[in-house]
Amino acid sequence: MIRLRRYLKDHPRVVDVALIVLLLCAASGPFALNSNLSATDNLSWKSAIPLALASALPLLWRRSHPRIAVAVTVACAAVGGGAGYLVTPVLLAPVMIALYELAVRVPGRTTHVYYLVATVAVVLAALAGDRYGYPWLLTILNPVVFFLLPVVLAESARLRKENLAAITARAEYAERSREEEARYRVAEERVRIARELHDVVAHHLALANAQASTAAYLARENPHRVQRILTELSGTTSAALRELKATVGLLRQPDDVVSPLEPAPGLAQLSDLAATFASAGLDVEITIEGEQRQLSEGVDLTAYRVVQEALTNVTKHASTSTAAVRLAYGDDRVTITIANGAGPATSTASQPAGGGYGIVGMRERVQSAGGRFHAGPQPDGGFTVATELPILR
Repeated sequence: MIRLRRYLKDHPRVVDVALIVLLLCAASGPFALNSNLSATDNLSWKSAIPLALASALPLLWRRSHPRIAVAVTVACAAVGGGAGYLVTPVLLAPVMIALYELAVRVPGRTTHVYYLVATVAVVLAALAGDRYGYPWLLTILNPVVFFLLPVVLAESARLRKENLAAITARAEYAERSREEEARYRVAEERVRIARELHDVVAHHLALANAQASTAAYLARENPHRVQRILTELSGTTSAALRELKATVGLLRQPDDVVSPLEPAPGLAQLSDLAATFASAGLDVEITIEGEQRQLSEGVDLTAYRVVQEALTNVTKHASTSTAAVRLAYGDDRVTITIANGAGPATSTASQPAGGGYGIVGMRERVQSAGGRFHAGPQPDGGFTVATELPILR
């Protein structure tokens, strides 16, 4: 059946010829055009064959010229009705086929006009040529119903085809949207991991560099304090390795359980963070205003990373030994301000383009958490980083 269907689709002329032969057989058989509803004197199936052939031949061109096919078949049907043949489905079959093709290819007003013209022409011709007492209701009803049928079927087929095309288009769009969403999420995750790596590596390397410089200085001026600085340097590098391992562990395979992830840091670890900077020669003062509130995990991590990056920038770029961190808790937001002492200070914001990603990374973190961010120099020469974050996110 599949092969036959494919063959008929590839050879439409075979279908047309078979259709014409079928119509001729119907016109010359028991369903002849003159029927047997009443006695007729000079109408027979033999006299109906030329009319049936003339009505069926235009169907060969119904795909390329549907309007002409409808006009010719309607004319033949009207001639048959005017000659006294009963308006049966056999007489109307060519018109129905041509009307269906027209409704499929030229839907809308054109098809409706052709339907009305065909119906009126055949009905008037049949009524004028009725010399054998055919039922007038049947003469009128047959063209109206049988001409309307192909128009309705064609409209239904067209709507079904359009609906199928719309469903297919929506499915393709949904598939494309899923792929774009997946690519967007992958890119967003890559940026997030890159930001985490930057914060971890930059912070600990800056501390390690400051501690190593302090140890080198004390080795000449105050040798007995070198051991403590080296111990703190070892702790800094160990912490860097632990955080780096935890961050890279996000990229592991789902079945990799060798290295469990550590909890993400938050504002509860600010005192430990200040202690690490103290070993690098930066005195950090932490001030808390208002009632401390528990932040959501993402906002808590964002707040910690902002403080960490801001203090790291002070260590790397500012000629000062003091910095102040102020946390102000409100009803629904927490304001965090990090300011270094007065002096000739610079920051990543004042470096040439491409010199660093500290300020950019902090701003992206805060905006992704639904907060506001500001960074800029102070009138006295220091630098301030301020951010507002929602307590619940």
